[in-house]
Amino acid sequence: MQALLSAGMTPEDHLLDIGCGALRLGHKAVPFLKPGHYWGTDASLALMRHGRLTELPDPTQLPEDHLIEDAHFAFPGIPDTITLAIAFGVFTHLPHQALQTALTNLRPFPNLRAVLFTVFLSDAATSTRQPDGVVTHPDRPPYHLPEAQVAQTIAAAGFAPTKLPTLLPRGQVLWSAT
Repeated sequence: MQALLSAGMTPEDHLLDIGCGALRLGHKAVPFLKPGHYWGTDASLALMRHGRLTELPDPTQLPEDHLIEDAHFAFPGIPDTITLAIAFGVFTHLPHQALQTALTNLRPFPNLRAVLFTVFLSDAATSTRQPDGVVTHPDRPPYHLPEAQVAQTIAAAGFAPTKLPTLLPRGQVLWSAT
């Protein structure tokens, strides 16, 4: 939530929570946003439904059809009213191509002003020990990417890249694509 609030999120925003899982962010964002302004995607619809029923004080605040099963970052059924998107801890577990696909498929959203996401950074072609001790890899999870490649991927999708100074768990780096 703090990253979104720092990016200027207000209750009027329409949020897309990519890889929302059991609503670890959703349980805070849904009550903050105006009704109907939260959308979540994940590879597991069952996990999202479970989170809706167990994590939200009032599950009726989040219509079940606002939870979209989407393992390929195609964003089917997501309305063009989305103004902010976040993918926290998603691309650390997926190959670089997933980030490319997600950003490319988000670009057509006409009201989208920012995409926030996390990655591990390293220029090493081998395993890297991140600041808190987690070991990341260029070819298997948890993945790391060179900083220049992340910036280039954001730009190639038509966004302006900004590496944010926010300190995140496990050494993840927060990026903004605007």
